This record gives sequence, C-alpha cells and structure tokens, in this order.
Amino acid sequence: MDPIVKTTRGAVRGIPGTGCVAFKGIPYAAPLDGLRRFQAPVAAPSWDGTRDGSRFSADPPQGTFLPGLPSAWQPTQSTDCLSVNVWTPDPGARGLPVMVWLYGGAFLIGTSRQPDYDGATLAAGGVVVVTVNYRVGFEGFGWLPGVPQNRGFLDQLAALRWVQDNIARFGGDPDNVTLFGESAGATAVAVLTAAGAARGLFHRAIGQSIANGCLRETRARRTTERIAAALGVPATEVTAEAFARIPAEDIHRVQSVPGEITPYGPVIDGDLIVDHPWLGLRPEVDLIAGYNRDEYRLFVLNEPSSVQDPAASAEAFGVSLEDYRAAYPAMSDQELHVLIRSDAIFRIPAIRCAENHPGRSYSYELTWSGPVLGACHGLDVPLTFGSFSGPLGTMLLGNPVPPEAEMLSAQIRKAWLSFAATGDPGWPEYEPGTALTRIWDVPVSVVSDPEATSRRIWARST
Repeated sequence: MDPIVKTTRGAVRGIPGTGCVAFKGIPYAAPLDGLRRFQAPVAAPSWDGTRDGSRFSADPPQGTFLPGLPSAWQPTQSTDCLSVNVWTPDPGARGLPVMVWLYGGAFLIGTSRQPDYDGATLAAGGVVVVTVNYRVGFEGFGWLPGVPQNRGFLDQLAALRWVQDNIARFGGDPDNVTLFGESAGATAVAVLTAAGAARGLFHRAIGQSIANGCLRETRARRTTERIAAALGVPATEVTAEAFARIPAEDIHRVQSVPGEITPYGPVIDGDLIVDHPWLGLRPEVDLIAGYNRDEYRLFVLNEPSSVQDPAASAEAFGVSLEDYRAAYPAMSDQELHVLIRSDAIFRIPAIRCAENHPGRSYSYELTWSGPVLGACHGLDVPLTFGSFSGPLGTMLLGNPVPPEAEMLSAQIRKAWLSFAATGDPGWPEYEPGTALTRIWDVPVSVVSDPEATSRRIWARST
C-alpha cells in the first residue's frame, strides 16, 4: 500500500521509489487567481479525502530565458502552482535532517518539476528533501504600488513555514533545516539568511553561485514603467488591479531587455531586505558560499561578439581593466570579459558572503572542467542532485556522462549531506587571512584564497 501522510491541510499519498518515497505537488499557498497574482501568499485551502502525490503541480507563470529553450509554463496551466515536493527515505522516521531547495533562473524562470532537481538520490542518503515552487518574473518580483514587494521571497518564507508545520510528519526534523539553492536560488538563500523574517525557519544555508542582484526601489519602478509603456498602460493606471487584468504571457513578452540577464532581483525595500545580504548575515545560520570558476561562460553563448568587450565590462562594474590586464596578461579580450563578469555577478558576491559572515562559514570553488563549457554557471546543479538527465545535465555534461562527473557528484553530495546533518561539510572553516576553500575537482583539495587576485582587484575598487 502506498504511504499516506496527513499534513495540516489534508492527507497526501506518496509514491515509493528506490530508497525513498516521493510526495509531489503539495500546495503550501492558495492558487494565484485574480489579485492574488500580486499579493502576499495566503494559506492553501484544506482538502477532503487523500490527495494524489504522484504528480507535480502547475508551474509558476513565466516566459523564457535562454534562446532555444521553450518556457516550462503555458497559459492554459492551473493557477494552483505554489507547491512543495517532498522526498523522504522513511515517512515513519523521526528527526532526519531536512534540505529545502530553491531553484535558479535569474528570477525570470524556474519550476521545481525540472528533472535536474529530482530529490531521490539525495534523499536516499538519509535526508528529507523539499523542493519549492515560488513566483518568478513580474508576478514574483515586479514593482507595483500598494502591494508587497519581493513576493517571490514571501512565497519562499511561506514554504519554509509549511516545512516547520509539516516536515516531522515525513520523518524530518524541523529544528535541523538546511536551505540551499543555485544562482537566483542562492541569492534567495543569502537574502533569507540576512532577513529577520526568516529567523528560526532554517538553521544552515548553502548558496551555490550567489548573485550580485539587489536593486533599489527606484530601479524596480523604472522597470515597471517601461513594461507598462510597452503594454500601453498609462502611468496613472499602473496598479495591481490593472496588471491583474493583463494576461501573464503579455507581460512576460515585454519584460526583458536585450543584453541584460534579467530585469528583476531582490528589491531593497527597507523591510524584508534592508541591504546587500553580505552586510547583515545572521550569525546563528551556518553557511556554505561558493562559485564556479567559469560562471559567465554560459551567458556569453548568447552574446554577439560586438558586446564581448572587457573595457565596457570593467566600466560597467567600476573596476580597473588595467589591473585585470596586469594580473592576467595572457588572456584574450573575450576571456577577460568572461572573467570580469564572472567575478562581478557571482564570484565576488559569494566570497563577500563567506568572509563577512559573523558565524561559521565555508567556501568552495568548482574548477572541474565539464566537457561542454568548462566550469560554467549551472554545472554544479546536476552534480549536487546526482541527476544527469535533466536539461542542465544534458546540456553541460553531454552523453555519456563523464565518469569524473559521477565521482565528483558523490563527493559533493557527501559534503552537503554531512553539512545538513552536523554543520561540518568536511573541510576547514573560511577565516580571513587563510581563506581556506574547497576545490571541487578530480581529485578534490583545499587551497588558501584561490581567487586572491580578483579579490584584491575588487577590494581596490570599493
């Protein structure tokens, strides 16, 4: 008989797999009907009987990100998309560590049903894995007057409260929750590690490629004004009520700007988010903050060669091109462009989180060169989950998957599981001065301050 768990809202039937049981598509908040598209999440309604946990929920409304990759979402999908999925090695267990995953996607796209995020392999290692759907794009992060900002983060907080109320029923320990995520998801991890509103909801955090994406409210407002103008909405009618009448796909079609990774990010609202997260990380949360060596190589694929200009990149981020050329004299202009943007967008923010965290922190760098784009952005995701058949795994690891990827994945999963259980990932803490850092390569190692050169260049720019 398939196992049944009674949540606070109703019973759900799981599907046994290899080493774990999966419960998919459990709502933690109400459907996004009408004005709820742009409001704080409200509790999911209760249900009678037993809910089928064999299928994922609908996806959050979203457009596209990378050319050639179709949107996961279609306008015909249900609005009942704010859901969690749970993989547990034993629903009848007590006190298992819990890991809650937040997907990436530049705050533009994302869905927890992506095969790269399948939690079965991690769960079979002895943890309860939870993956979360949260609002992205304008629904999640677009500025509007009179409604809460940062709605995607409010969704994440609601999901974390669901975990506190329910995870013991799946064998998990609500007092031992690790929040982890990649890219936009890692940025969310850092934001929530600094947010007072998240106090007590999780106890450890892993940020994989934390991005430098916090926006001032004035910039978020300008984005909304641009979108409104493109949609023919008069400035006097920019309201949540007006936008709720506009089909989501129409907004998604005009929300992005050529040459910009994303128009969205955490909005510094003075409430949930008061500053860049590395300036206020809470000391009681143990932290792993890391990055990939060749982060920006993924994004340069979609750039015309005319914009791959290291001088323009250095000027855009306020760093010295001369310092970079002196430090890396053998690099081509394209390589310098990739390096400067890798540092600016991902690597320096992750380093700042590790070195400024007042509690226990650890750092890593993924340097293993994947067979397609080296150690690019996103390569860590299939390695983290040990799931190689999803879009990222297929694109970045190829077929067949290199045996080095299998070996490295096992090492990363071992470290993440150890950290979730004990707070110790298996290498020394990050301390200013030594900056000991795990190097994910074959073989793995620990080195002191591997990105000292870039770190010094950025220290001189601030």
